[in-house]
Amino acid sequence: QVQLVESGGGLVQPGGSLRLSCVGSGSHFNAVAMGWYRQTSGKERELVARIVNGGDVNYADSVKGRFTVSRNKAMNMVFLQMNDLEVEDSAVYYCYGRVLGHDFWGQGTQVTVSS
Repeated sequence: QVQLVESGGGLVQPGGSLRLSCVGSGSHFNAVAMGWYRQTSGKERELVARIVNGGDVNYADSVKGRFTVSRNKAMNMVFLQMNDLEVEDSAVYYCYGRVLGHDFWGQGTQVTVSS
């Protein structure tokens, strides 16, 4: 069974930084893509950043130049470095993995940007 476990969320002031980490586990864990989505109350889950086998990376326009996604494929890990955080970045952040044709999600980690 595939599992994704996030860590690294928390409270930060505007302009600050946070680094999220996610580790995947389970038999046959060989994700063709990993990344991060986020969701706020009353809104749909939205893509933040995703990295695909082969190196293609997609970012939401709102985070380009501030967030960086990276991956350690051998360790089944994906990271999200978030710099220059804004109040609008506050959300629950979910780790995502595409494994054997199915989408898997972590339990989510709260990021709150507030002064």
